[in-house]
Amino acid sequence: MTDQATFSLKDLKRRMHGAVSVLKEEFSGLRTGRASVHLLEPITVEAYGSTMPLNQVGNVSVPEPRMLTVQIWDKSLVSAAEKAIRNSSLGLNPMVEGQLIRVPVPELSQERRKELAKVAAQYAEQARVAVRNVRRDGMEQLKRLEKDGEIGQDEHRGQADEVQKLTDATIKEIDEALEHKESEIMQI
Repeated sequence: MTDQATFSLKDLKRRMHGAVSVLKEEFSGLRTGRASVHLLEPITVEAYGSTMPLNQVGNVSVPEPRMLTVQIWDKSLVSAAEKAIRNSSLGLNPMVEGQLIRVPVPELSQERRKELAKVAAQYAEQARVAVRNVRRDGMEQLKRLEKDGEIGQDEHRGQADEVQKLTDATIKEIDEALEHKESEIMQI
């Protein structure tokens, strides 16, 4: 029954790395003072009777370090897209030129940078909690396997050590990602 315990280790690894992937996705939506196409990903537009992500109604690009442009494909959606960008919590002020929306990315104040760094730390803590929950599930699974007599005490201890090593490595990866994001945010 070692295969079942080994398989669960692969599953735990997949789930832990899923938490890291979600964290990196959340980090990509945080503003750093530089323009990034990921900045507009959370924005949705009222289009054709439903809400759609902005990148499905137009092409987002970065022509300059502090400028985003959104080339809207359908003329009738330009005002809805502009309104969605303006009403987002990103603090952006779009300008419409025909079917092109220019979105200047303003400098971040030191106070706003600190707020964003706190948000990044919250995201990282959520990812750490998710990883610890996966670790707990894995440890419970190992206890159950030992209790049912499917694995021995030595194998349980060995697998538990592997789960702990995986947890430590994943949390280190989260901490490194946070450190990188904080330095990116605080950079002027």
